[in-house]
Amino acid sequence: MTAAILTRDEERHLPRALTSLPREMAVLVLDAESDDRTVEYAAAANAEVIVRPWTDFVDARTYALAAVRTPWTFVLDADEALDDVLREAIAHAPEDVDGYVVRRTTYFCGKPLRMWSDEPLLRLVRTGRARVVARPAAGGSAALHEHLVCDGPVGELDGTLLHYSYPTIESYRSKFARYTSIEAAGMTASFARAVAATLIAPLRCIDFLVRRGAVLDGPRGWYVAWWSACYPAVVAWKAAFRAPDHP
Repeated sequence: MTAAILTRDEERHLPRALTSLPREMAVLVLDAESDDRTVEYAAAANAEVIVRPWTDFVDARTYALAAVRTPWTFVLDADEALDDVLREAIAHAPEDVDGYVVRRTTYFCGKPLRMWSDEPLLRLVRTGRARVVARPAAGGSAALHEHLVCDGPVGELDGTLLHYSYPTIESYRSKFARYTSIEAAGMTASFARAVAATLIAPLRCIDFLVRRGAVLDGPRGWYVAWWSACYPAVVAWKAAFRAPDHP
């Protein structure tokens, strides 16, 4: 079994991800020309390291999956880590299916958020039996928010995948700005779509606050609920005001 990890300047997160894996699991790191010590840390952990210029998330993930040589592949982000239960579940997973879903909880400023808890993600797959598809949150054609898809039988593993994507508000703002710009580049400009997304944002926020429990997380939850609700509108407005392409 091999853990396939995409990296770029992940020296802060990668050691935690690597030490959370089962001891016998091989590691493949596909690095997008990091400027920090990411590659050094990966090599020190006996990972196979491939350095390759960045293209996009779907292409990079597909390339990494194709480079795995073991019968099973576990897809892991550099800012994720396995809890003890999930680590044991992966190590002893039966091989009677083609893939396994894990449940992920995302942390914001050091604490888990209810609205980002128990997200089901296909991450452990029989090598060669899964493909990567983009699922941009606001629509469009951007190669972003990639997911694995497996046509064969799929099970689910106990435990939790811990996602430490936003250690600070600044990191959240930076990623929000970058991802909305990437999605906007893959969306057709439409002022009508931008207006509609803006009008529906308050209703989306209420849904996140009430149905998904963000209101119970206090100011952190309210902040994320509001900006998550606004995400499609921000993408649509960026697309609407994007400079036209020229031949």
